[in-house]
Amino acid sequence: MRDRLSRLGLDRIAELTHFGCTSEDVNSLAYALIVKRAVADVWLPAYKAVIQKLRELALEHADAPMLSRTHGQPATPTTMGKELGVFVWRLERVLAQIESGEYLGKFSGATGTWSAHLAAAPQVAWPNVAREFVESLGLTFNPLTTQIESHDWQVELYDRVRHAGGILHNLATDIWTYISLGYFAQIPVAGATGSSTMPHKINPIRFENAEANLELASALFSSLAQTLVTSRLQRDLTDSTTQRNIGVAFGHSLLALDNLTRGLGEISLSRDVLLADLDANWEVLGEAIQTVVRAEVTAGRSTIRDPYALLKELTRGRRVGAEDLAEFVRGLEIGDEAKQRLLELTPATYSGLAEQLTRSKL
Repeated sequence: MRDRLSRLGLDRIAELTHFGCTSEDVNSLAYALIVKRAVADVWLPAYKAVIQKLRELALEHADAPMLSRTHGQPATPTTMGKELGVFVWRLERVLAQIESGEYLGKFSGATGTWSAHLAAAPQVAWPNVAREFVESLGLTFNPLTTQIESHDWQVELYDRVRHAGGILHNLATDIWTYISLGYFAQIPVAGATGSSTMPHKINPIRFENAEANLELASALFSSLAQTLVTSRLQRDLTDSTTQRNIGVAFGHSLLALDNLTRGLGEISLSRDVLLADLDANWEVLGEAIQTVVRAEVTAGRSTIRDPYALLKELTRGRRVGAEDLAEFVRGLEIGDEAKQRLLELTPATYSGLAEQLTRSKL
C-alpha cells in the first residue's frame, strides 16, 4: 500500500498506511464484507431457488391426498402439497433470520481502546470517526471489543445457515423416501447413467449428493461457530485458521442447494400410487370414527364407553377394508347425521384442511 501511494505521488500520506491499526481492524472489515457479499449475491439466491421450486410443487400438489407415515406406519392422511409446504414455511422462517442478520466490524486498535490514536491525535473523537468509516462500508460498527471483533455475528450466521441445512437435509431424506415408496417417479435425464450394472434404475443421486454436502457443510459451520465464539483473553489466533474454511463450508452448502433445485425439477408425482396406498389402508379412519363417537357422547346422542378402545380392538395391527368399517359404523349407537358423515368418508377424503392450509399459507 505504501509503494502504491508513492507511485501515485501521495508520499505525504504514506505513513497513514496501517495507522493505529491492528490486523483485525483490517481483517474484521474484510471478512464482514466478503461474507456479506457471498451470502447476498451467491448463497441466498441459490437458497431461494430451492424454496421457490418447493413452493411451486407444494401448490401444484396441494390437493393430492397421501397417506402419512408417522413413525413409518400408516397414519392420518395429508396431501403431498401440504407436506412440501411445511418445508417452505420452515425454510422461509430461517431465511428471514439470515436476511436480518448484522455484519459487524471494528476499528479501534490493538486492544479496542484507541490508545495509539489518542496518543497521536488526542483532539479527535476517534470512536465517532471509526463508526462513520465502518458504517460507510455498509457494516455495523462494534464499539466495544478486545483486539478482535468478537465474531458473534459470524457465529449467529453460521448457526442459522447450518439450521437451514438441517431442514434441507430433512427435505432430501423425505423426498428420497417418497421416491423409494413410488410416490415420486424420477424423470430420466438424457445421457445420464443410473446404476452401473442395472440399466432399469434411476438412482436418486441429486438428493443423496445433497445429503452428503449438507452434512459436510454442517460439520464445518458447527466448527466455525464453536471456535469463533471464543478468544482467549484479548486475542488468540484460533480464529485465523478457522476462518480460512468459511468458503469451503459455503461451497458444500451451495453444491447441496444446486442438487436439490435440480432434483426437485426431475421428479413427477405418481398420484395413482398415492391413491392405491390410501385405498389399502382404510384402518386409518379409526381415528375419525372414535373422535366422532366422543363428540356424539358429549352431545348426549351416544352412551358408548371408551370409543378409543373399541376402535383399537377393531383396527390395531389389522388390515380393515372399506366394507368392514362401513359395517362397524352402521352398528354404532350415534346420530344419523354423524353416521352418514362417517359412511361417506374415505382415506382419500380424510385430509382435513391440508389443501386449504397449503394454498392460504404459501
